[in-house]
Order: sequence, then structure tokens, then C-alpha cells
Amino acid sequence: MKGVTEKIVGNKIVAICMAIIFVAFAAPMAANATSTAEKLKKAREERENTKEQRDQALWQKEDLENKNTELRGALDDLNSDLNEVLANLDQLEQDIIDQDAAIAVAEEELEEAIQTRTEQYEAMKLRVQFMYESRDYILLETLLASANFSEFLNRNEYIEQLSAYDKQKLEEYMEIEADVTLKREQLITERNELEAIKVEVQKEQERVGALVTQTSNRISLTNDEIDAAEQQMLAYEEELKQQDAEIEKLNKILEEERRLSQLAAQAKWRDISDISFAEGDRYLLANLIYCEAGNQPFEGQVAVGAVVINRVRSQVFPDTVVGVIYQNRQFSPVASGRLDLALLENRATAACYRAADEAMAGVTTVEDCLFFRTPIGGINVRYTIGGHIFY
Repeated sequence: MKGVTEKIVGNKIVAICMAIIFVAFAAPMAANATSTAEKLKKAREERENTKEQRDQALWQKEDLENKNTELRGALDDLNSDLNEVLANLDQLEQDIIDQDAAIAVAEEELEEAIQTRTEQYEAMKLRVQFMYESRDYILLETLLASANFSEFLNRNEYIEQLSAYDKQKLEEYMEIEADVTLKREQLITERNELEAIKVEVQKEQERVGALVTQTSNRISLTNDEIDAAEQQMLAYEEELKQQDAEIEKLNKILEEERRLSQLAAQAKWRDISDISFAEGDRYLLANLIYCEAGNQPFEGQVAVGAVVINRVRSQVFPDTVVGVIYQNRQFSPVASGRLDLALLENRATAACYRAADEAMAGVTTVEDCLFFRTPIGGINVRYTIGGHIFY
């Protein structure tokens, strides 16, 4: 039992040492079509996603530009409305000034009319008072001064006409005063109406001015959004260029891998009996099978082992199990470190060891296939076993 344990531990150490030596000194070879095709598919998906994001940024930019154009048109209309409101406000202020001047003139006219009416009233009052107090004397003087009765009547009629004239003038002056008063009141009413209109126009000015400010701010914000969308679009354009370059590079690698696959199919193959397996190959192969197909049916585990052995038999690939497994960029568990962890803990199951034994004995469920991977388009599949395709 002790000897068996020491042998397993020794196999682990040998496998790990051989792996380290091979990785350090093996010459890089073309990547396996499995990983490259996978990378190519992912690169194309990422490019398509970037293109969609670029197009979305472009549409967003165009939408923002249309919105900006509409906002600028609205701003022009608002500025036109504001200028009209300001012009109306200026006209109202001038009308109020003119109205104040007219009111001042009316007040002067009213003051003059009142003064004239007052003077007329006072003069008439004095004459009436004088005539009342001196009526007997005036009547006697008129009688004595008249040459005859007809002249007396004429003189008496003159006095009555003078009295009527005073009364008429007083009424005229009172009417003028009333007219001027009415005119002044109308002018004041009109001025108050102008003031009320001015208040409404000022409110309209504030409203339109606020809309102008709001629209200007929205235009400024939209300009910033357009700049951001354009920068994002340019970033996506640059990313697309890089992705196109990466896709072109992966296409060349994939073409080379397919060329190697065709070359391997045409090249001379060694018989399984001509292969000498090193100590630790079984341990290494079983753990690789565990990493690649531990969750696959036994037929698929044998198929993975057969791909490794087929490469050992082909003149296109290294001629050892270690060389094949640790060939640059061939098996993802090697690059990710999963194989190293499996080797350290010997995670391979009994089924994985049995699959390794059958593959090393020349058993194959996929004939001479040299590659396997998860399903992807653009590859001529020869076998599908579990979650893998083989070609």
C-alpha cells in the first residue's frame, strides 16, 4: 500500500515537473480551432453588440439634434413674442406718460373753469345784491332819466337782459366746468386702465422671459447631451476598429488551425503500438479528461482522451502526451490553471482513469478527430457527444 501511494505521489510530481518544463521550453504553435473559434464567435458577438451601441448612440445624437432644432425654433418664437411684449410695454408706458400730460392739462382747464365760474358767480351775486338793495333808487333814476315811458321800458328791459346774461354765462361756465371734470375723470379712468394693462403685460413679459430662460437652459443641456452622445459614438467607432482588427487576426489564426487540421488528416499517422507512454501520462490524461469532460457521458470522456492520443499519433502535433496537452493555447484548463489544481488533488474519477486507459490503448469513439469544443457554427462537425462536438 505504501509503495502504491509513493508511486501516485511520484506520478504527480513527475507530471507537474514535465508540464512546467514543457511550458517553459516548447515552441509556440498555432492555437487549437476549439479555443480560437470560440474567441472568434465571442469577438463577433462583442462587435455586434458594440455596433448596436454605436447605432443607438448615433440615433440618440440625431434625436437630440432634432430636439435641439425644435427648441431653437421655439426659442426664436419666444424671443419674437418677448420683443413684441416689450414693444407693447414701451408703448403703454408712453401712453401713460401722454395720459398723465393730458390729465395735467385737463386739471389746469378744470382749475381755470372753476375760477372763471367762481368769478362769474361772484360778479353776478354782487350785481344781484346791488340791484336788490338799490332797486327803488335804480327804478326811480331810470324813470327820471327816461324821456318818456317807452325809454323807461327799454332801460328796464336792459337791466333784465343784463341779469339774464349773467345767469346764462354762469350756466355756460358751470357746463364747461362739468365737461372738463368729466373729461378729467375719463382721462384718469383711461390711465387706470392703461396701468392695469401694463401690469398684465409685465406679467406676460415675466412669463415669456421665464420660458426663454427655460428653453435656453434646455438647449444648453441638449448641447451637452449631444456632445456626450457624439463622444460615446466616437468611442464605439474606435472600439469597432479594434474589434475588426481582432476578428481579422482570429480569422487568420482559425484559417491556420484549419490548415493544420487538413494537413494532419493528410499526414502520416503513427500506429498506437509505436507510441511509448511515459510514467505519469495516464495520471495527466485522466485529470485533463476530468477537467474537459468530467460532467460528460463516458463515451464523451473517451472521445476527449482519443483526441489527445490522435494528436500524439499525428506528425503535425507533438509526439508525447505532455507535449500535446501543454502545447500553447490548446486546452483551456491548462491556461486557466484548473488542470494544475486537478493534478495537485488528483480530482480525476475512476471513469476518467478508465477513459484514459481506453484512449491510450487505441480505443476511439470519434475516429481520427483532432479537435473538440462546445457547439459553434461554421465548423464541419463529425461527431456530437454530450455537450461537445468533435471534428
